Amino acid sequence: MTDPARPGILVVDDEPRSVEVIARLLDEEFEVFTALSAEEGLRLLETEWIQAVFSDQRMPQVSGVEFLTQVRGRWPDVVRIVITGYIDPEDIIGAINTAGIHQFITKPWHPDHLLLTARNATKLYQLQREHDRLTNELKLLPPLAETRVATKRERVRQSYRFDGLIRAQGSPVEEVCRQAERVAGFNVPVLVLGETGTGKELLARAIHYGSPRSDQPFYCENCGAIPDELLESELFGHKKGAFTGAHSTRVGLLGQADGGTIFLDEIGDISPAFQVRLLRFLQEGEIRPVGSNETRRVDVRVVAATHRDLTAEVKSGRFREDLYYRLSTMTLTMPPLRDRPDDIAVLAHHILDRLSTAHGKKVAGFAPDTLACLEAYGWPGNVRELQNEIMRMLVLCEGGTLGAELLSDAVLRGAALNTRPASPEDGPLPPLDLIGQGGPLKSRIERLEAGILMETLVRCRWNKSKAADELGLSRMGLRAKLERYGIERGPAQRH
Repeated sequence: MTDPARPGILVVDDEPRSVEVIARLLDEEFEVFTALSAEEGLRLLETEWIQAVFSDQRMPQVSGVEFLTQVRGRWPDVVRIVITGYIDPEDIIGAINTAGIHQFITKPWHPDHLLLTARNATKLYQLQREHDRLTNELKLLPPLAETRVATKRERVRQSYRFDGLIRAQGSPVEEVCRQAERVAGFNVPVLVLGETGTGKELLARAIHYGSPRSDQPFYCENCGAIPDELLESELFGHKKGAFTGAHSTRVGLLGQADGGTIFLDEIGDISPAFQVRLLRFLQEGEIRPVGSNETRRVDVRVVAATHRDLTAEVKSGRFREDLYYRLSTMTLTMPPLRDRPDDIAVLAHHILDRLSTAHGKKVAGFAPDTLACLEAYGWPGNVRELQNEIMRMLVLCEGGTLGAELLSDAVLRGAALNTRPASPEDGPLPPLDLIGQGGPLKSRIERLEAGILMETLVRCRWNKSKAADELGLSRMGLRAKLERYGIERGPAQRH
């Protein structure tokens, strides 16, 4: 049987001496089979994996060309080579047409030439097989690609459902999602308001993937991040040579999003001049690339977002009233994280699971003290700030749980100042927020002192000896101050 590690070559010649010489020459690199007649050669081809055939032209009963013609008909991939001492142009043309001869070798042949021909023939056979395999793969590619695209599209659609906006039961976000789900099926512009980092883009994606346009493109553009000239090119496209650096024609995002949705973030930051250009697009549904005289109609749904109060911007004259009404057919407001404290623990666990998986660092979760601090902090940067804080904790964590000692100083201090310590006599004290609160100097200093005590205890994980040492107090002195301000460790902070 053929050795799969070495290519198989068949040598056919009615002269035993010639067969023996060729076989000895090729035997070091190839698995060589020999036959003294065409009939014997055909039998070997039926049982062995042969990649190339060397056949003598002058043989009794069946010539080399006639034999190789039969080989071509039954094993077309096998490379066919004729060895002959008589070269006639007409014979060559006839052999190529009928037997598909790859090469003629004239007698007397040179050993190096014969060996090189054998190497090239087996390499050609392998390339032909690879070509056939790829051709078959390409035939299957369109339906296979369609299936893969459909599968990925469904995965994306499931990922960006309204359920994908992580929240606790009874969260203010639930009402926002209900309204967004109702408007998703209508082809009208949507304006999303809310502070930076509240999840406005996620809501826009949910609207797109919950709409009949979900199979079409979704593009995002931050309108506040780039100047007017580049923003116009990004959205409307440009012609080659329209301005310095326009080395080729470019289709803008509005053209690419035809049939789909575009999310224009920070729409409140665009200039009055660009507001006019955007208003015309919303009114006419037409785009004209920079440097072009031709317009093109496109069907694009616009979801815009801003952290600004656009009604105030309209009153001040900084934002066009007609553009505002074009954008705000439906207005949704994403609440800040400080107004949805019940969502913080749910979001924190979701973010930690995602980050730990992405970075290959598994942790058990958050210590109770940590969650208490996260829930007490105001999160001016909203969900984005929460994600950055958890990422920082994950990087610094050396154990199995994210403890409060891993929190940044800003979060610890902010959480302490907003914590309501328990008072055994007078009930809870007001939040220890020093900013914007009046009152006598003594009460303000007391609020500051209580906040420092709370922050230190949380950071020291309620180790009172350690906290007293850090604050320069005796244990009895610390206890007296805690009793004075009614600070004690609540149930949520106990392990």
